[in-house]
Amino acid sequence: MNRTAEKVLSIIAVVLTAIGTIGAFFGVGILNLITNDPSFRRDLELDLLSDPTYTSEDVELVFSIFDLFSGFIWLIVIALIISLVLNIIGIVNIWNNKNAKLAGIMFIIAGVFGGIISLASILLYVAGILCFTKKPPLQDEPYVDTSYTENSDTMRPL
Repeated sequence: MNRTAEKVLSIIAVVLTAIGTIGAFFGVGILNLITNDPSFRRDLELDLLSDPTYTSEDVELVFSIFDLFSGFIWLIVIALIISLVLNIIGIVNIWNNKNAKLAGIMFIIAGVFGGIISLASILLYVAGILCFTKKPPLQDEPYVDTSYTENSDTMRPL
């Protein structure tokens, strides 16, 4: 069966998810580089403390939020990698017309891990729904009654 739409949508989703994963890796790297640099921390701390509305507890809160945000980005990276792997498994299943339902399940789960409303997830949802709804065309087999042939002595029933 021709599943070109599912293949195209899932390949575009793989590319978008890979770009998002690489971007998240760079985001984590830059955030860790900035927050672990002692001169940056000192300059930011002095800048925040120069504002009379900030206290030293507020500055520590800002740095703890940076650390929390770094951990959250790592969680996003892990979810994107899981989404990428599930998407590739779905593509392999759909490419050889092995199991369209399994590919649809993989696409939907990959869409959930890739972000609920991201463009890649929406493409995966559409590809998953197409995997479930497209059915192979029915093969019309002509009905031939072989028990009664022309050379037979018995009469064919009406």
